[in-house]
Amino acid sequence: MKKIVSLLSALALLLSMTACGGTTAPAQSSAPPAASSAPAASQSQEEQPAAGPYDGKSVTIMTPYMSSVTTNQMVGYLQSDLEELGAVVTVVDTANDFGELASRIEDVAIAGTDAIVLVSADPTQVQNQLQEAIDAGIPVFGVDSGFIDGMQVNATSDNYQMGELIVNYLFDDLMGGQGTVIALTHRPHPGVVRRCEAFDDILATKDGITEITEQHVPAEQPINDAQDIVQNLLVANPEKDSVTAIWCGWDEPAIGATQACQEAGRDEILIVGVDGNEQAVSLIQEGTNLKATVAQNFQGMVDIVVEQMGKLFSGEAIETGEMYAEATLITPENAADFIS
Repeated sequence: MKKIVSLLSALALLLSMTACGGTTAPAQSSAPPAASSAPAASQSQEEQPAAGPYDGKSVTIMTPYMSSVTTNQMVGYLQSDLEELGAVVTVVDTANDFGELASRIEDVAIAGTDAIVLVSADPTQVQNQLQEAIDAGIPVFGVDSGFIDGMQVNATSDNYQMGELIVNYLFDDLMGGQGTVIALTHRPHPGVVRRCEAFDDILATKDGITEITEQHVPAEQPINDAQDIVQNLLVANPEKDSVTAIWCGWDEPAIGATQACQEAGRDEILIVGVDGNEQAVSLIQEGTNLKATVAQNFQGMVDIVVEQMGKLFSGEAIETGEMYAEATLITPENAADFIS
C-alpha cells in the first residue's frame, strides 16, 4: 500500500513540473523586444521634410475667363505647382462677369487669403477691390494680366513685342507689304490691347496695306463668334483676293476665322494669331489658312509668379512690376516642334 501511495505522489509531482514548463516557454517567446521600436520612430522623424514657404498658405486664383483655352491652361499649371509645394489653392471663375469678380475679390479679402493671383484679367476693372485686399496686407500677383500700383508682380509676355513680331511677319513676309487686312480684337484684355497697339503703329507705316475693318470678338465663345463674324465679312467681300489677310489678337479667333475661310473655299486669305494654342499650331502644320502664331510661354509665366511668391512668403523683398517670359514665332517651318 505504501508503494502505491509513493508511486502516486511521484506521478503527481511529475505532472506538476510538466505543466509549469508548458506555460513558461511560450511566455518567453511572445514578448517583443522593448527597444526595437525606438530606431523606427527616430528614422521617421529624420525623414520628415522641412516646412517650405508655401506650407499651409492659402492662395486664391481668380479669373473671369476660364472658358478660354489658354487661361484654363495657365490656371491649371498654377494650381498644380502651388499645391505640389504645399499651398491650399482655391480657384474662382466668374464666367466673364467682372462685377462678380469684384464681389469675389472682396469676399476672399475679408476671408483673409494669404495671396491672390489674377489670371488673364485687367486689374484696372477691379482696382478698388484689389486695393482693399492690398490694404489688408494680401499680396496680389498677376499671370498674363496688367499691372497696377500695389501689386507685386505681373508675369506675362512682352505683348507689344509679340504684336510687332506677328504683324511684321504678316505684313512683310506673307503679304509683301500689299493688300487688305481685317483685324479681330478684344481690347478689354490688357495683353491684346498692347498687341493691337503694335498692329496700329505698324499699319500706319504701311502705305500699301489697307484695313477693311476691326471687329471686336467677345471672350465667351471666341471661336464660334469669330467664325460668324468672318462668315459675314466674306459675304460682304465675295470677290477672291478682296481680303488678303485676317490679323487676330489671339489664337481662338484665328481658329474661328480659319474655319469660316475653309467652309467658304477662300483658301487665299492669310490668317495669323497669338498664343501658341495647340489647335492653332496643328492648323498651321496642316497647311490651312492659318499661317503663324506666337507661342507664349505660359509655364514660364507661372514659374515667375511661383518663384516670386515663394520669396515673399519666405520674408524676402522682391522687385515689383512686370516680368516677361520669352515668346517664339511659330510658322509652318517649325510648327511640328510645338505639338505635344
